[in-house]
Amino acid sequence: MDKIHHIAIQVQDISKSVEWYKNNFDVKVSYQDETWAMIDFENTSLALVKPEEHPFHFAIENEEAENYGELTKHRDGTASVYIHDIDGNNVEMLKLNHNE
Repeated sequence: MDKIHHIAIQVQDISKSVEWYKNNFDVKVSYQDETWAMIDFENTSLALVKPEEHPFHFAIENEEAENYGELTKHRDGTASVYIHDIDGNNVEMLKLNHNE
């Protein structure tokens, strides 16, 4: 069964948004730089992204993500491809351990 890995929302300032989420919720920041951050809740993660870097989306872990198109490697060892559902929503098909 596939699993939702994270939901991504666009923010104007990564640092300010991270601080807001930390001050308002019981979360852990698993990654942060100037262009994006990953905030972990108990049941899923929230990616904070810059509008010029990533679209709004949700990511689905899928061991055969390459079946949806050519994967782009990420610095954290994952790889993904963006697709659209039948209503035009952005879906990131994410392969966690991409060793190619």
